[in-house]
Amino acid sequence: MALLTHTFPPDHTFEIVRGDITAQDVDAIVNAANARLMHGGGVAGAIARKAGPALEEESRAWVRQHGPVTPENPACTTAGNLPCRYVIHAVGPVWRGGTRGEDEALQTAVRASLRRAAELGLHSLALPAISTGIFGFPMQRAARLTLSTIAAYFARYPDSPLTLVRLVLYDRRAAETFLDAWRALNPA
Repeated sequence: MALLTHTFPPDHTFEIVRGDITAQDVDAIVNAANARLMHGGGVAGAIARKAGPALEEESRAWVRQHGPVTPENPACTTAGNLPCRYVIHAVGPVWRGGTRGEDEALQTAVRASLRRAAELGLHSLALPAISTGIFGFPMQRAARLTLSTIAAYFARYPDSPLTLVRLVLYDRRAAETFLDAWRALNPA
């Protein structure tokens, strides 16, 4: 159940939900990945475990062919045993105090994930709170940047094929932080 639903013109639905990203019935989910697509822990580990070995094999092949993943160029694999068709592997920044371009890198990772989904002609996408786990990006700052980047994307691309973007947050604290950030960015 959505904690928040908003429509960006002309008809793009944005939701904030608390739940498990691996259970989302959407065209693609975004994996908060590292540059080498080594899916060990956090969101990446959960996605890899549920997707099965095909995801790991495709991830290794992608890195062999294209090199390390960057925030500007997310990788894309099939989804294995997940209920979606694709996994878009976005590399967000490791937090280093906020003075080394972390904000811009996070915005780039979110924007590039939306762009990749649109390039694939997808209609629905679920994203986690990129970089807020083991990469240590402060949750409140990430919330503000992620939400403003999604809003800016739809303002710039009103004809995007994405009709649903769902931000999936695993725990109550993250959900409350993102809801608070939404209210601060969109005062009633």
